[in-house]
Amino acid sequence: MGAKVALLERYPYLGGLAAGGMVLVLDDMTNGQEITVTGTCMEMIDRMAKRGHAIYPPEEDRVASWEAWRKWSRWGAQDFRAQSKPQPIVFAAAFDPDGWKRASNEMVAEAKIDVRLHSWFSRAIVEDGRAKGVVCETKSGREAILGDVIIDATGDLDVAASAGAPFTKGNYIVTTVFRLGGVDTVEAERFQYEEPEAFAKIDRQAKRVMGGSWDYWWLKTPLPGIVWCNCPHMPGFDALSVVDQTRADFEGRNRIYALVDFVRANMPGFANCFVVDVAPQLGVRTTRLLDGEYVVTKEDVMDRVHFADTVARGRDYYTPYRSMLPKGVDGLIVAGRHYSATESAQKLSREIPPCMSMGQAAGVAAALSLNQGVVLRDVSAAEICRAVRAQGGDPGDKPSANARMLEVQS
Repeated sequence: MGAKVALLERYPYLGGLAAGGMVLVLDDMTNGQEITVTGTCMEMIDRMAKRGHAIYPPEEDRVASWEAWRKWSRWGAQDFRAQSKPQPIVFAAAFDPDGWKRASNEMVAEAKIDVRLHSWFSRAIVEDGRAKGVVCETKSGREAILGDVIIDATGDLDVAASAGAPFTKGNYIVTTVFRLGGVDTVEAERFQYEEPEAFAKIDRQAKRVMGGSWDYWWLKTPLPGIVWCNCPHMPGFDALSVVDQTRADFEGRNRIYALVDFVRANMPGFANCFVVDVAPQLGVRTTRLLDGEYVVTKEDVMDRVHFADTVARGRDYYTPYRSMLPKGVDGLIVAGRHYSATESAQKLSREIPPCMSMGQAAGVAAALSLNQGVVLRDVSAAEICRAVRAQGGDPGDKPSANARMLEVQS
């Protein structure tokens, strides 16, 4: 949209928890057959899929049947919120983290973005109630980067909190995500489906050894013989505390290797498994939450409330523009899991695709603010939606036919 953009990143790669946290399934982006999150997120999937770095079920397999379940559930492509059995197979993409990094690098290079990796955010620069830039710590020393609009995509609300925006705090499980290699996934799935009672017993024991996980603690990846383990679940750690983060990393690795010892000895298909890598980023789900111009509630998400200023969407819930705007600070907008929502609402709306939808809307809003010479809160939500649609995104301004809606005026 013609804006000059600098992208600051603390790690030596782009992609956040998708890449560095190895959250290797993009889900919560469909409400059945309708794919609700498109735009930048779908462009990432398409780029990775062309290289074999992303896999998703074709349309004919997106059904509720035991055949489809057996074929796709170990890819994480089931509707994990559905109560029925088998859960329907929906559009969801399993991907490789380095495939994500490669696609990210290509996209920012094509957009001529000034990327500055290895830049650790320190504090916001605020003058007269307006965010003017940020200070980063780097190997080159302390650096100040100025901007007319600042987008806080830190996930932890680091910038907005430093700028004085009000926030609340939430807490949830953290995870030291890892991958195992040398897994015979054919044998592992045969055991699951052909010896269900024996499988269930060993699977329960595995979960006890690691201290808890989702129903499926391992999923397949685009790399043969390598599985993704979004576990162990570890409650009681504050991801804003250096002490707790350190404890979580140590505790997570202890649990990982205890699990590996157990499944090598007991789980068919895992006799020769080994740890390929542990995610360099701790799997954090909830820390600071913006207390913005509007606070999204659990009821808003569950009741599929549609807002007059909707600018982004998830599976069948909608994000109002006001929930991305901090109170009392101009020149600043947030995008990601730290948007303005209650803790219970955030747990239902913090998956990566809807956060990417939010991010695309934030970038468009920033450009419109600059081009029109107005503050962010005066940018029209309708104009944001028109621009996002022109880019191939679905901002949620046209709610799905099967959504139960309540129109809430801004």
